[in-house]
Amino acid sequence: MAQTPFAAREPDDDPEAYAGMPAREAEERATAHGWSPVRVLPPDAVITMEYVAGRLNLTVEDGRVLRSWKG
Repeated sequence: MAQTPFAAREPDDDPEAYAGMPAREAEERATAHGWSPVRVLPPDAVITMEYVAGRLNLTVEDGRVLRSWKG
């Protein structure tokens, strides 16, 4: 198995702190804190479950973040 050239680092930021925020504000804050990519999902979206270091997932409904988690 080939080695990864570098280990992706995750931001020193609480991924759950985005719940309740307006979606646009949450995306901007996440990007500013180093999350990349930021994935915005509708409630009950069918998603792949691979873990991506540094990614922040946001479940958004009616313009507000319902849930946020890393990976």
